[in-house]
Amino acid sequence: MITAVRVTGDSMLPALRPGDWLLVRRGAVIRPGDVVVARRPHGLIVKRAFRLTDEGWWVESDNQQAPGRQDSWNFGAVPAGDVMGRVVARYWPWPLRLFWRAR
Repeated sequence: MITAVRVTGDSMLPALRPGDWLLVRRGAVIRPGDVVVARRPHGLIVKRAFRLTDEGWWVESDNQQAPGRQDSWNFGAVPAGDVMGRVVARYWPWPLRLFWRAR
């Protein structure tokens, strides 16, 4: 199943910018280095999966200097069940940019 998600904030610069729209493959296999969407108490976050720990996925911002960034350095690992899926494409703004990896 594919879901659309909008990027907010500067934490994923330069790969993703605020206002980018992403296609997310829900339930996809996650590997280190993938850009993922995860559920947090305050809403959805878009981060890079860094490593899988016993507690879940350690996720990080690409832009560690972003004001107000929230990632595993702030709240620890995200339980694997809270990782919604893997980003497969940015479809807005045009042109389309794929994040596809052969699996």
